[in-house]
Amino acid sequence: MKISTKGRYGLTIMMELANRLGEGPTSLKSIAEKHQLSEHYLEQLVAPLRNAGLVKSIRGAYGGYILSKAAEQVTAGEVIRVLEGPISPVDFEEEDDPAKRDLWIRIRDSIAEVLDSTTLASLIAFEDKGKHDNYMFYI
Repeated sequence: MKISTKGRYGLTIMMELANRLGEGPTSLKSIAEKHQLSEHYLEQLVAPLRNAGLVKSIRGAYGGYILSKAAEQVTAGEVIRVLEGPISPVDFEEEDDPAKRDLWIRIRDSIAEVLDSTTLASLIAFEDKGKHDNYMFYI
């Protein structure tokens, strides 16, 4: 499964809001400038996040967005599902081979478990300790 820019940038928005929790609303312009992203694209991503109840919009001259829940209560899985849809590396419904079908289901469930056990709070508190042995490398 490859997560598109929708999911990646949406997670960036959510992490920035989590980082700035308690500082008042955060503008998409400030997030776009900090990460060198298109403000217009971020506007398209924040709408489904707002509709899903993950963020609230605050109007006015000092408006912007805030998280709807504590950073400990929002998972990467929620964000990815809102922006990318269901988590599945392949359409295993059409798989005739039971061994391969089981493999696809186990892969899907493993990905979902990692995403659903990773909160915004854990992402913003992450410190790279130089451990890269669990990373997948493409050749």
